[in-house]
Amino acid sequence: MTTQSDQWDLPEAARRRRAAGIYGTIVTAAVFAAAGDELTSDQLAISVFVTLLVYWLAEQYAYTLARYATPRHLPTSAQVHSSLATTWPMVSSTFIPMAALLVADVLGASTHVASDIGLGVAIALLVVHGWSAGRAAGLRGTRLVVVVLIAGALGAIMVSLKAGLELLGH
Repeated sequence: MTTQSDQWDLPEAARRRRAAGIYGTIVTAAVFAAAGDELTSDQLAISVFVTLLVYWLAEQYAYTLARYATPRHLPTSAQVHSSLATTWPMVSSTFIPMAALLVADVLGASTHVASDIGLGVAIALLVVHGWSAGRAAGLRGTRLVVVVLIAGALGAIMVSLKAGLELLGH
């Protein structure tokens, strides 16, 4: 039996999962852009994963306390577990770009090229997230294009970050 509360929780959980995946993809792209030329591919993959774990835990700590803590009561373990499970896509969003990075490395790409491939895959996923979120919101036509272009612009910012860091390093 579904209660009125459960009916509201399910869509909220879906929205939180989508937001977590988008946020994780943006952070993944940022780490690729910022550290991609400074680390080996293995070090970069570990850095991306650890960075996302820290962001995920920090975000969940803040959200769970703000959402569930009441005077003299902390969140229950079930509330903490549910919140962590709901936003795991923040971390799992790194898996495909990291796999692309590591496959490129195994195939003999330089660290620079492998990190560019990982960054490109992260940006492509960001655009897919934008399109998927727009479609889920019922957007069509120009509004959907704008949402996808904004996602692409976030990716372009990451490319600009990487290019700027490369200029500063040379």
